[in-house]
Amino acid sequence: MAWNEPGGDKRDPWGGRGGSEGPPDLDEMARKLREKLNKFMGGRGGSGKGSGTGSGNPFSLSLIGILLLVVWVLSGIYIIDPAERGVVLRLGAFNSITGPGPHWYPRFIDTVEKVNVDQLRTVSHRAKMLTQDENIIQVELAVQYRIKDARDYLFQTRDPDYTLQEATESALREVIGAISMDEFLSGGRASIVAQTETLLQTILDRYQTGLILTSVNLQEPQPPEEVQGAFEDAIKAQEDEVRFRNQAEAYARDILPKARGDATRLREQAGAYREQVIARAEGETSRFLQTLEEYKKAPEVTRKRLYLETMETVLANTSKVIMQAEGGNNLMYIPLDKLMEKSSGYSLPSAGGPQVRGGPAEEAPAPRRRSATREGGTR
Repeated sequence: MAWNEPGGDKRDPWGGRGGSEGPPDLDEMARKLREKLNKFMGGRGGSGKGSGTGSGNPFSLSLIGILLLVVWVLSGIYIIDPAERGVVLRLGAFNSITGPGPHWYPRFIDTVEKVNVDQLRTVSHRAKMLTQDENIIQVELAVQYRIKDARDYLFQTRDPDYTLQEATESALREVIGAISMDEFLSGGRASIVAQTETLLQTILDRYQTGLILTSVNLQEPQPPEEVQGAFEDAIKAQEDEVRFRNQAEAYARDILPKARGDATRLREQAGAYREQVIARAEGETSRFLQTLEEYKKAPEVTRKRLYLETMETVLANTSKVIMQAEGGNNLMYIPLDKLMEKSSGYSLPSAGGPQVRGGPAEEAPAPRRRSATREGGTR
């Protein structure tokens, strides 16, 4: 039964007073609570009732505590952007990595470091370097990179960006020092960029910087001012070399097909000549065998026929005519080649024959037998 109902013990549960003393004194309760708090905090409580005036009541203290708790909880909410990663530290030590989106951490226990892992950063290095053949060139290299591992970037290296600059110079000097000036100027820059990028990324991974290279660009090399003229002459000579090489290749592409065509034509002509010679030899052999068969049948006739054919072949290539004079053994010689050179007329040589004018065939005495004909004539 309640303390204030009929038949109850009339005891005040707050102050221990009976029902005759009235309702509990809130000021007295606040004073006692303040004294207890002061004792707990090491202070001294007041002795009079007046000392409790103006202090807060327990409901307001509870409300303040709840508000502080809500503020503490809300202050631990944080949002990570899509391009960022959150590194959570618990009491100063690495705890975890959070991705994009809203998260919560207990403030004053955990802390969060936001790292942008998608931002492209650029570092350039320009310096004079010595090549393998002891030539000095001025090289400028631009490197673009981003953060690959946020934990390594924050904790493994004290200053990853400065480490990247030093590693870039070291890698570039190592690559440039292993090649000559001519190799560098004759199209070797692509190889230099590839070697430098590979070596630089290896150094960054070895140091655990948490960085990854996205591009490496080598600017146009510039020699020192003292050798600027010689450097330009070397570049022009290389350009001339490339131009002459291109011209030679163009000439080779033009002349080689023609040479191959001429070679094919000569081979075909040689084959045709070979077939012609073989066919002619086979024909001569066949003719000789046929003549041999006829000679076996009639030797005298065949011998005389061969003599006449031979003489006809021989005398067919000369322009001289030999005629046998009638009634004697003297032969008349008519030089037709000399007579044809004269346009007015011809005279026969003095051999007892008549003079001929207007042409050798008009008034010449008719021979009894013609032993040979002039060129192009018939017997």
